[in-house]
Amino acid sequence: MNPKLWLHSLTRIPRTTPEEWKDLDLVSRWLIATRAAVLIMTFIAAAIAGIIAFREGAFHLGKWLLLTFGLIFSHATNNLLNDLSDFKRGVDKNNYYRAQYGPQPLTHGMMTIRQNLTYAAITGLLALACGLPLVIEAGMWGWILLALGAFFVFFYTWPLKYIALGEVAVFLVWGPLMIAGGHFVITGYWSSHALLACVPYALGVTGVIFGKHIDKAALDSAKRIFTLPVVIGERISKAALASMVVLQYVLVIGMIIWGGFHTPLLLVVFAFPAFKIVMPQFLSEPPENPPEWFPKEMWPAWYVALAFYHNRQFGIFYILGLLLDALLVHKF
Repeated sequence: MNPKLWLHSLTRIPRTTPEEWKDLDLVSRWLIATRAAVLIMTFIAAAIAGIIAFREGAFHLGKWLLLTFGLIFSHATNNLLNDLSDFKRGVDKNNYYRAQYGPQPLTHGMMTIRQNLTYAAITGLLALACGLPLVIEAGMWGWILLALGAFFVFFYTWPLKYIALGEVAVFLVWGPLMIAGGHFVITGYWSSHALLACVPYALGVTGVIFGKHIDKAALDSAKRIFTLPVVIGERISKAALASMVVLQYVLVIGMIIWGGFHTPLLLVVFAFPAFKIVMPQFLSEPPENPPEWFPKEMWPAWYVALAFYHNRQFGIFYILGLLLDALLVHKF
């Protein structure tokens, strides 16, 4: 057991060698194989769903915990299946982008296909075990949400990512599906506040995948993987990424003025230091080598690393603002 590595895996994607992998405990292997550092995006989405339910006096701790763990295990399953799909298609060969910024256990010979499938099956079953009680109680809409979630888990990597629909899928999953749909399975009803609150955060997560696809657009194009940045080009893609980040703040102001939310949401201004770092970089060419201030272990990830950093900062202050807002209007 290595709790220090577990904590590190929740904030970074640790670099490890096949020799080091053999000595890792099962939890460490799972955290690295599922790229656990990015699972915080799913936790924040679940937190937003729970906070809106609390705001409306309809929060249920047990249901929220099932939702949170179910979504996290679903995201982890998706990451495992993504790696398997890309490996079987030969995408990660020849030092492809995914195999540079962190270990790809299949490509780097740390894990067999059978082991990957075992990890994915167990993780997927845990997600299903968490989700089924919620789905059964929620009725028809619960089954629809489960079917949509399963569709995106299994078909994001192929064909959606290959036909410029991966970015749209990410927005739908981290917005209406996780947050508004998550609120529904907690409360049993649809909420306009949940639908409004999902948009700023979903844009941030979409910006992360946009940044990743900008980083590897040339490699994807050569492999005929037509992500949206490949289709629309780098210049427009970087402008779109910058616009998404700006729109997050604009939408928060709109939620306060027209959406029935209150000034605590302005806590997102504390994400401005991150905003000031990433915005000039989004609008310029990437450096040939990582700057001194940039985490070296994340290189050559650039736009995705910057987008993830900003989204994490924005997300933390966003849920704090939503929580304070909820405390103001909570129906006891």
